[in-house]
Amino acid sequence: MAVRISGVEKGSICDKKIHGGDTLLSVNGFDIRDVLDYRFYTSDEKLRLLIETESGKRRTVKIKKGEYDDLGLVFDTYLMDKHHACKNKCIFCFIDQMPEGMRESLYFKDDDSRLSFLFGNYVTLTNLTDEDIDRIIKMHISPVNVSVHTMNPELRVQMMKNPHAGSSLRYLSRLAKAGIKLNTQLVLCPGINDGKELQYSLDELGKLYPAVQSIAAVPVGLTKYRDNLPPLEPFDKKTSAAVIDAIDDFNIHFQYYHGETIAYAADEFYLKADRPIPPEEYYGSFPQLENGVGMWRSLENEFTQALNTCETAAIAPRHVSVATGTAAYPLLQSLADAATDRVKGLTVSVFEIQNNFFGASVTVSGLLTGRDLAEQLSGKDLGDALLISENMLRSGEDVFLDDMTVPELSERLGVPIHANRVDGFDLLEKMIGK
Repeated sequence: MAVRISGVEKGSICDKKIHGGDTLLSVNGFDIRDVLDYRFYTSDEKLRLLIETESGKRRTVKIKKGEYDDLGLVFDTYLMDKHHACKNKCIFCFIDQMPEGMRESLYFKDDDSRLSFLFGNYVTLTNLTDEDIDRIIKMHISPVNVSVHTMNPELRVQMMKNPHAGSSLRYLSRLAKAGIKLNTQLVLCPGINDGKELQYSLDELGKLYPAVQSIAAVPVGLTKYRDNLPPLEPFDKKTSAAVIDAIDDFNIHFQYYHGETIAYAADEFYLKADRPIPPEEYYGSFPQLENGVGMWRSLENEFTQALNTCETAAIAPRHVSVATGTAAYPLLQSLADAATDRVKGLTVSVFEIQNNFFGASVTVSGLLTGRDLAEQLSGKDLGDALLISENMLRSGEDVFLDDMTVPELSERLGVPIHANRVDGFDLLEKMIGK
């Protein structure tokens, strides 16, 4: 195995010793095949890099890192090889429910365990081999985030349409026994893996404690583009309440035996069931925020803290608007009301945006498109600025899911647009114009 070096940063410890176009074969005698090997084996102070030049000549470069944390080597891709695509055909896959004509990258099904370790992505384990698990254990890469969906092997095969989906569950116990921490998620589909199957999955995952740190139950997301896909029903008030009750029952018993809780229902279940979001202490360290678990409570608490510590009692007249999905609208409206009560001169208008692009059943802000924002906000008094959540945008860019850019939307609406983090302090600062 080897990886090609595309360049070397000027002034780095490897500058002039190694050149773009060289190939890195090994570090201290260990083969390098991707970013995980590279990070693990270059962590030592003294390194021997086996390099092959473009002409095929091999040489060893000795490095003593000293004050340098990074070698300065640049590779063609971040992972140093290709992304690992998903081999599953899950009955609930969101990518299969997207319309045609969107940018190609949105149709790529990722199931790359390395992205789990590096960025917190969730993986199904079906792409992994025993050798891959051995490497994870050797490097003690932790935590690993796993999309479990069900602990019933036969049902997992049916739901994921992959003959290896059931057998790959054995990797959970191997990782747990090796002390690798696990965060797990269950995408629940009514009548399929909820009810007794949910209870079974919770019990089986609970047996892997303390390696299993958290279990998130997330409702299946259904768009209007489900032609020729397996029939699925959305959660309603009754079925959502049943999920919450099952998790509460599990947590009561788990708390009795272990002194803590590890299972959580996504905020969406509470909203659908018309039940109050649990208090802050229920979520502990908020281990599953990215899955929409406790996000409502976290944002509300942060915003309240920001208001309580805000030294700005009054500002020059300022009117801002906030665009959000239907799920978060009640929360954003209450935060806006609190802000205007606290800061004189501030006016905040909150606009609830229906997701016409994917369908009304998709209620989260992160799946809103520029088109829906443009159509539903056109002609509205948006004030001095429009605030949107940064989770509406492609990571690190100013592009919505439908490829409309923030500058394009800003021009269409005739107002500056600011993307705020999903953070109560940042939201308040954007409102008052700091």
